[in-house]
Amino acid sequence: MSDYREIARQVVDAVGGKDNIASFAHCATRLRIMVHDKNRINQSTIESIDKVKGAFFNSGQYQIIFGTGTVNRVYEEVEKLGFTGTTKDDLKNEAKKEGNAFQRAIRTFGDVFVPIIPVLVATGLFMGLRGLLTQPQILALFGATAEDISPNFLLFTQVLTDTAFAFLPALVAWSAFRVFGGSPILGIVLGLMLVNPALPNAYAVANGSAQALTMFGFIPVVGYQGSVLPAFFVGLLGAKFERYLRKRVPEALDLIVTPFITLLVMITLGLFVIGPVFHSLEEVVLHGTTFILDLPYGIAGLLIGFFQQIIVVTGVHHIFNFLEIQLLEKLGSNPFNAIITCAMAAQGAACLAVGLKTKNMKLKALALPSSLSAFLGITEPAIFGVNLRYMKPFVMGLIGGAVGGFMASLFGLAATGMSVTVIPGTLLYLNSQLPLYILCNVVAMAIAFVLTWLFGYKDGMLEKTEKSASTGEGQATTPAKVTAPTPVTFTASPADQQVVSFPSPISGTIVSLDAVPDPAFAEKHMGDGYAIDPSEGKVYAPFDGTVAHLIEKSKHAVILGNESGVQLLIHIGIDTVSMKGNGFTTHVQTGDTVKAGQLLIEFDIDKIKQAGLSAITPVIIPSGADQVPAITVNSGKQVRANQEVVLAVR
Repeated sequence: MSDYREIARQVVDAVGGKDNIASFAHCATRLRIMVHDKNRINQSTIESIDKVKGAFFNSGQYQIIFGTGTVNRVYEEVEKLGFTGTTKDDLKNEAKKEGNAFQRAIRTFGDVFVPIIPVLVATGLFMGLRGLLTQPQILALFGATAEDISPNFLLFTQVLTDTAFAFLPALVAWSAFRVFGGSPILGIVLGLMLVNPALPNAYAVANGSAQALTMFGFIPVVGYQGSVLPAFFVGLLGAKFERYLRKRVPEALDLIVTPFITLLVMITLGLFVIGPVFHSLEEVVLHGTTFILDLPYGIAGLLIGFFQQIIVVTGVHHIFNFLEIQLLEKLGSNPFNAIITCAMAAQGAACLAVGLKTKNMKLKALALPSSLSAFLGITEPAIFGVNLRYMKPFVMGLIGGAVGGFMASLFGLAATGMSVTVIPGTLLYLNSQLPLYILCNVVAMAIAFVLTWLFGYKDGMLEKTEKSASTGEGQATTPAKVTAPTPVTFTASPADQQVVSFPSPISGTIVSLDAVPDPAFAEKHMGDGYAIDPSEGKVYAPFDGTVAHLIEKSKHAVILGNESGVQLLIHIGIDTVSMKGNGFTTHVQTGDTVKAGQLLIEFDIDKIKQAGLSAITPVIIPSGADQVPAITVNSGKQVRANQEVVLAVR
């Protein structure tokens, strides 16, 4: 029987002692600790502690993975050592204070823009599709010309491609109010006021077909269609002003007075002060960005292609979202996308070279899926799981990215949208640029792959890394290995060990585990399995069994056990423990007996997304990845609840 008090004591000592812990909390699977000095953490000691399945830094927190149930007991013992736990929300707020002022500002900037990026991605895809359908070569296949295109069809495509940018201030102001603690509906209204049709249209003023209004004889006033910074600062200041008012206006008058004063004051400041000032600043930023991108001889692509993934590692890459939005809004295209795509493809190729060259099966099992993830536009598993760990593959990837970016800049490649890269990014280059887009990425990948194969990796580096970890040298916070579990199988017959399969508990789209936006799941610290991007907010029991554990307060995760003792973790969404059960309804309790197909939990997908969280739901065999090394899933496949999903054939 494990001594959880001893485990707690060892954890405290290994993270630098009691005086190095600023605060701590826990979620369904891991202990989350904020420390004063990261250098005092002894990573190798943490990894050797009983019950620890992994440990790493994420979002400014040091997260130690214990698993459901175990983490509760360790947490209780840590409290008994004299610590006062904090809520996960409080811990996340503390994490936002990590880093210097610039890093915190960029992180907050990213918090505002991340929720609206999917809309802009869709808009970019619409632009690419319209570009494809209106190409003379495509029209000729149907015996048509540009003159044959219906004006009504063009109007329909204009609605699809122009709406998001025409009302972009409303989206930005809404998100800013949400992030800074105001009422999002007030943000929407303020954003719409900034683009009210009664104001001169910003695009019409820019092309000379309309003139700006002059207020008080010297203040130019226009609509702010497509602008970002004016809406951002209106949202930031408006949310803080609303919160200031709510603390001072009597409750009986709050419903009427607070919205009235907030809207009146903020739209006045927005049109006459914030708008003119920050719109001018926006123009300066845009001109600076275009100046860099227009540097001759491909210099811009060379520099950006090399440094972009380094900036990703620092965590301040969210600033690029703002720059890409500005490029799309002002130029109608995004040359930045082609360059960073080459940088990402090169990191994926470097990781692929490691996976194909190594003879270590565990590293191969990590590197190959991580490279695929990079080719789909998610480089974090490749960078943090493989390339940075051995450093040389990361550098070779930087070189490949620089060469690919250099070529993209020379060819003048420019996407019709943003945030979709590498293989999915082909949809943004359907307007006759596709061959050159493929060429640039193939060259970037080839250079990174060859350099890594020849100079960037050999298995001796792996042996050196393992020896360093075993002797306690270095304090790198790389994820720990999964402890060896007992064998598991979901086959109908104990004698049949060829197929690992069971019915899906949720309807939706299958997602590969390494694409889940949480390293604890993506790197399989909790075990192997797959994930579902849900289309319906209902979780059903995939087999007859018992509810081994249900997270009662947050209701976001459940562990089921079958008659053979095998357990299955269903974790609804990522970081949804922070919602504290809002939007979740449970129909079972811990210890209940359930039948296959029985409804376990209902959840509101929209509420999860409104909270700025991912609804992707990992479905995990929590007894560890080592017993199911061949797990593969058909990513992108649509499944219904209770439809069997084959995980692997072994």
